[in-house]
Amino acid sequence: SLSLTTNVTFMKILLVGEYSRLHNSLKEALIALGHEVKIVAQGDGFKKYPVDYYINYSFHSFLLRKFKVLVYKLTSIDLGSLEIYLKFFLKRKYFKNYDIVQLINQSSFGIIPNYERKIIEFLLKNNQKHFLLCCGEDSKIVEFMSDRSLRYSVLSPYFEDKSLEKDYSFLLRYLKPSYKELYAFIISKFSGIIASDIDYHIPLNGESKYLGLVPNPINIDKVNYNSIEINGKIKIFHGINSKSKFKKGNNFFADTLEIIQSKYAEKIEIKTTTDIPYNEYIKSIQECHILLDQVYGFDQGYNALEAMAMGKVVFTGAEKEFANHYKLTKTVAINAIPNVSDIVTKLSDLIENPEKIKEISQNARAFVEKEHHYIKSAEKYLELWQNN
Repeated sequence: SLSLTTNVTFMKILLVGEYSRLHNSLKEALIALGHEVKIVAQGDGFKKYPVDYYINYSFHSFLLRKFKVLVYKLTSIDLGSLEIYLKFFLKRKYFKNYDIVQLINQSSFGIIPNYERKIIEFLLKNNQKHFLLCCGEDSKIVEFMSDRSLRYSVLSPYFEDKSLEKDYSFLLRYLKPSYKELYAFIISKFSGIIASDIDYHIPLNGESKYLGLVPNPINIDKVNYNSIEINGKIKIFHGINSKSKFKKGNNFFADTLEIIQSKYAEKIEIKTTTDIPYNEYIKSIQECHILLDQVYGFDQGYNALEAMAMGKVVFTGAEKEFANHYKLTKTVAINAIPNVSDIVTKLSDLIENPEKIKEISQNARAFVEKEHHYIKSAEKYLELWQNN
């Protein structure tokens, strides 16, 4: 039962930054609830999510990147950050007089902290209330993971193999003093922090400005569910994003698939892709029965949830902390842990008992409808924004 009426007065909302389509789905729900919403972002790399105000730098070609690095080495000036800041400044009239501003991360534009801070200072001065969304890594989360407070985390591969430092430079930068200072500045000035799943809820629990977890909003009106029919081979899809392959534990899936291929060649069809655009990625998910997503999460990320909404059986984070939080009694996703033989066992069980695939498929869709419906999610955001 979804109410399209809330006791919230009309609001103008600015969503800053975009990862994995989260802010787009939230925007769609907020507009359905009668609010005015704009997104300013740099589109999230090769995924190219739609935004209202697109602000990015020009240093994409090999030569321009080399030039940018050279200038930085000679002058310590980051041309990409400077360009994004100047483009924001030139469009600044569009970023004033909002009731709510929500940042998707402490580094919503992915630029160096002093320019990120200048943008945030402008937003603070020219708008009403400000909130920080935690749906990815930031200084607080990376510090928590560095203390090894969790059984495992996306930093586990780095702890085990320090030669991965270059692959982890993006994450580890959040431990630098300039990033920690930016985070502390945001926390001191903002009205609150909101987490999008259990992986961020655990580290934030107990923080003074933490307002709680609002599940990722999935626009289920746009995601078609087709009940699974297995006529012939079971189709398994493994999509790799080379930037996050260590964080996601893709190597565990690759090793698993080799074993599964030799064990069940007659019964399965495996598809593996690397760095394909979002639309192609979604098409590959639509065509599969089983999606191999990630091993280092306690909860599902956005892509996993979209696949579950389509009725796919997803190997992803589904730890006991997640099951307890949502009081689950049925399997809605397969908990993939960083252990090849465990994944092989769980995948073999599904291949040998295809009726389980059908059952989990139905549970997955029902779970996303109940807990991640974009309108319900938006109503929770509105409640937190209004009351804090």
